Amino acid sequence: MSTIALTPRQPVPALNISLVTGGRFALGTAPAERFDLIVFYRGLHCPICAKYLIELEALAPEFHKRGVQVVALSSDNAERAQAMSEKIKATHLKIGYGLTLANARQWGLYISASKGKTSIGIEEPALFSEPGVFIVRPDGTLYYASTQTMPFARPSFQDLLGAIDFAIAKDYPARGEYTGEV
Repeated sequence: MSTIALTPRQPVPALNISLVTGGRFALGTAPAERFDLIVFYRGLHCPICAKYLIELEALAPEFHKRGVQVVALSSDNAERAQAMSEKIKATHLKIGYGLTLANARQWGLYISASKGKTSIGIEEPALFSEPGVFIVRPDGTLYYASTQTMPFARPSFQDLLGAIDFAIAKDYPARGEYTGEV
């Protein structure tokens, strides 16, 4: 089965995920003032994910100042998600867990099979999703999307802050929305 591509300015799939702090993140039930920034990460086994989430944790207050709610999620179980939360010292960042692979695929994420233990000695899950970064408007439509087949070379959170500043200042529309014949 192939990965689905989402279309800017169109509704994104449902998302209702448990949080390590308790409660749930249900996209659309309490949208941010301007955007929800949803970061899908591979899981505890990924050292690049931990580094990436540390950067996001540090910048989360800057996103919040701009009216952006930030959440990071994976298909990890509660224990592994809690371990990641502790590893990155999450205080500002919401960490979600239990993403189903079917839901990951609805979001257009790529799925990988385990290759055993990673460079940090943690076993990969049998199947897990690769990274993705999405910005969703309060009305539930897609504004920005980036999906990857590998853990490397992800979008810079500092660049995304600049892009959000520009989008807010210029009321810049989501692009890539055309689906007609070419």
